[in-house]
Amino acid sequence: MQKCENCNSQFSWSKIFKSFFWWTYKPIECDNCGSEHKITILGISTVAVISILPIWIFGFFLPRFDNIFVMPGIGVLIGFIGFFCTPYVVRYKKVL
Repeated sequence: MQKCENCNSQFSWSKIFKSFFWWTYKPIECDNCGSEHKITILGISTVAVISILPIWIFGFFLPRFDNIFVMPGIGVLIGFIGFFCTPYVVRYKKVL
């Protein structure tokens, strides 16, 4: 999980998740020292890849089911799981 570059305190999962929810990518302010951190371009790409890649892999490479509702449902579920895991891998950089 990302830590503050100034005081080394760890950001909470919910604070990181809320910063890029609805694709707004708001800066994060450290609760301890007040320094501001913005998401990097690599971080934005990571959010997109981790959210979309699992759905794409499931849709193209895993076996098809007979029920037309099961396939999209599992794909969306996998996408949500990936999206909820992004705060653990996304990176932020301190604003100067």
